[in-house]
Amino acid sequence: MLMGRFIVMGLIGLSLNGCSSIVNGTDQDITINTNPSGASCILERKGVEIGRVPNTPGSVNITRTKEDITITCNKDGYQTATYLNDSGWESGSGAAGIALDVVLTLGISSAIDSASGADNQYESPVNITLIPVE
Repeated sequence: MLMGRFIVMGLIGLSLNGCSSIVNGTDQDITINTNPSGASCILERKGVEIGRVPNTPGSVNITRTKEDITITCNKDGYQTATYLNDSGWESGSGAAGIALDVVLTLGISSAIDSASGADNQYESPVNITLIPVE
C-alpha cells in the first residue's frame, strides 16, 4: 500500500517536471524606457549582443539564463548610459518551492528549471535616465 502511494506521488511529480519551464517558459520580454525617449539600446550577455531596441521605449524578447545582461543606451547629445540587469530567481522559485519539488519529484523539476534558466528572471521594465553632454 505504501509503495502504491509512492508510485502515484512519483507519477504526479514527473508530470510536473520543469514547472517554471512549463508555466513561464524559458524566455522573457524586457521593456526598456529611457528619459528622454528615442534612444538606441543594445543588450549583451557575456559580451555578445542578444537583442536591440532601436528606439525607446521598446521591448525585446530574450532567453532566460543565469547570466546578467548589460544594457547600453545611446542618443545624440547625451552620454552613453549602461545598466546591469541581474539574473535573479523568479518569484516562487525559493526554498519552499524547491523543498516541495524534492518531495514530489526528487528534485528533477528544479534541476530542469535550473539548467534551462527558467527559474531566473530579469527586471522589466528597465528605466534609464540619459545625462546631456555638456
